[in-house]
Amino acid sequence: MKSRKRLTTAVIGFLLTALLCGCQSRLSDTKLVLYTGFKENEVFRIETISCMLPEVLVYLTNTQNQYESVFGEEIWDTELNGVTFEENVKETVLANLAQIKTMNLLAGKHGVTLDSGELETVEEAAAVYYGSLNEAERQAMLVDQETIEGLYAEFALANKVYEYIIKDINPEISDDEARTITVQYIQLKTYAMDGTGKKIEYSDIAREDTLVTMQEILEMAREEGSDFEELVLNYSEGEKGSYSFGKGEEDPVFEEAAFNLETGEISDIVETQEGYYIIKCINTFNREETDANKIKIVEERREEVFGQEYDAFVKSLTRTLNDSLWEKITFIDDQDVKTSDFFDVYNQYFS
Repeated sequence: MKSRKRLTTAVIGFLLTALLCGCQSRLSDTKLVLYTGFKENEVFRIETISCMLPEVLVYLTNTQNQYESVFGEEIWDTELNGVTFEENVKETVLANLAQIKTMNLLAGKHGVTLDSGELETVEEAAAVYYGSLNEAERQAMLVDQETIEGLYAEFALANKVYEYIIKDINPEISDDEARTITVQYIQLKTYAMDGTGKKIEYSDIAREDTLVTMQEILEMAREEGSDFEELVLNYSEGEKGSYSFGKGEEDPVFEEAAFNLETGEISDIVETQEGYYIIKCINTFNREETDANKIKIVEERREEVFGQEYDAFVKSLTRTLNDSLWEKITFIDDQDVKTSDFFDVYNQYFS
């Protein structure tokens, strides 16, 4: 599934969650209190900060149209674990907005604000996006330019407080820690799939037969002049090409065996929960990929540090959700409402 364009380098990895992972709103992480005094069109409130219906409609409509532009309207007919894709997208929008609102509260705690230049950029971006809307879109989303400015300002501030909290997190990552290797492998699975996609483990006899076959393949792989790539194409039930990965990204048993190989060396038979493997190391060290992996590891460390503070902060908050209004919110079904570049416009001004 394609994700929408990255909004910012720093904060987007923390804010956005995969739609098909059964995500739950961050509203559920805060303390629930019973409250009935909602303002008109107020969808939820976290402490002193509210989310209004037009804000939800902007996020929801842009996300809806982005998916439809790639997959078509039929995407909304799909389900995952009994939940429609539309319901999943809707819950993710709620989660993202709740996170942004919470991060704005966190910014207040740290005294982080947007400066005059950033506020000017917010106004410029909002004018561009709002100016791109036709009348049908403005009416359907109940939106005015001030609403767009508020959304862009809140996201910019969320990003700024993220940068503030992680500004001193610059761990030294060694080549060994970030090292990536490139391998080819032959896999024989020790399970089958039934008609519902459920994994059925092989019997002991079937596993033994598979192991015997793998031993025969290993003998062929170690014969002088053997073409390992041809063996992969002829026998492997896994990936057919070469594959690069770093430490901590694969099954520990597979990973340990692979990282102990020299370039050109072939492993013994390696057994994991996914089956039997024979691994050939193509390259033990790639400078470019290792440097790229260092950047990835540093960002993961920063997200971890931010996440710890965020999680502790969110537990101290109370929230209220206007359930009756939330249940009424649906996708907009109007051929004249096709806006989908709300996030792209933000990215153009704040990347």
